[in-house]
Amino acid sequence: MAESEQSVLTGMLQAAEDAAPVEAVEAVTGTIAAALRASRVALLIADLSGRALVRLTHQPTPDGPGRRQDEEAAEVLPFDSGPREQVLRQQSTQVVRGDGRWTVLAPVTERGEAIGLLEIDLPEQPDDQVVAQIARTAHALAFVVIANRRHTDLFEWGQRSTPFTLSAEIQRRLLPAAFTCEAGAFALSGWLEPAASVGGDTFDYSLARDLLHVSVTDAMGHGVASALTATLGVGSLRNSRRRGDSLVAQADHANRALAEHANVPGAYVTAILGRLDLRTGRCELLNAGHIPPLLVRGDRVVPVELPRNFPLGMFPEERYRSAEISLAPGDRLVIVTDGMRERNAAGLDLGAALLEIAHLHPREAVRALSDRVLAIAGPVLADDATLLVIDWYDGHGPRRSAGGADIARASSH
Repeated sequence: MAESEQSVLTGMLQAAEDAAPVEAVEAVTGTIAAALRASRVALLIADLSGRALVRLTHQPTPDGPGRRQDEEAAEVLPFDSGPREQVLRQQSTQVVRGDGRWTVLAPVTERGEAIGLLEIDLPEQPDDQVVAQIARTAHALAFVVIANRRHTDLFEWGQRSTPFTLSAEIQRRLLPAAFTCEAGAFALSGWLEPAASVGGDTFDYSLARDLLHVSVTDAMGHGVASALTATLGVGSLRNSRRRGDSLVAQADHANRALAEHANVPGAYVTAILGRLDLRTGRCELLNAGHIPPLLVRGDRVVPVELPRNFPLGMFPEERYRSAEISLAPGDRLVIVTDGMRERNAAGLDLGAALLEIAHLHPREAVRALSDRVLAIAGPVLADDATLLVIDWYDGHGPRRSAGGADIARASSH
């Protein structure tokens, strides 16, 4: 790294620390603009719908497009298959020639999670060295966003093009902070397409040194009561997982916790719990009254046969059983909730759809599949539709990445 570039990165971090959390991105982009003599620098963050980018600006006057909250403005830029969308999907920096300027679009990504993109207008065509510097700067900006959004609602507000209900707010807190995670041996991504009245779906994952823990749950009912049941179930599963309990013990604890503490008598949660050994590809799975996971291997999609167990919370004395499968390099494991299969969504040939999107990175695959469900059963779903996609590559250890993403495994289009 050249000394001048190191100086820019140092200045970015200092500017971010010196500014208030709501002003950190403006401070950082101002530093970038000065270093590159750019006429404009902007961060576009990914909308929570997964189908747009959002430009956040501070506007002391009420003029300007988009939603407003006090002096903050959020302009939604829907995906249109143009350069911005392609930069996110392909995770590659692009240079676009405009009217008297050159615009560099660089993905703002961390460990495969597409946070947004950096948009920089330059007076002259940048050479390869400048483009590479901007790409590294965009990667550093990802950490600035991650650090500062812990202290403010600004980014969360900006990403919400649709207001949340109380039940959706509760459900949102149950999901992992990042929907995508890449490592040397695997890549995963989860997605939740909420119903009009939230149906209590969640997905979760946690990466240990040599293990990947995953779960997909579906609490009975809808609305706040369902979200509270989901909170109890997910809280119990996380608590026992963090104690180092086995998969069966996690199910046992959650089962008893729901039976004892659920706010609605008789409430229950269906679940798929998984634990993947990153050294061997051996995957232990437990099915608690849920739709069986699907294994995509080559040109076949088959349900994973597992011991049958009752849903969590239904019978407090129930004892749970798990089973193991062996993943081969190139396998894709898909876990969905019944919102992907019920009512009008049942018209989707899920197996055929999974084969058609097999070439997509999990980050893109979950959105593509969600779009297909909405096309058939939408625009408003009767039940939450949730999915978790895990690609297994083998080769546990460091990954090869550029700008926060594994470019070799990104979607080609």
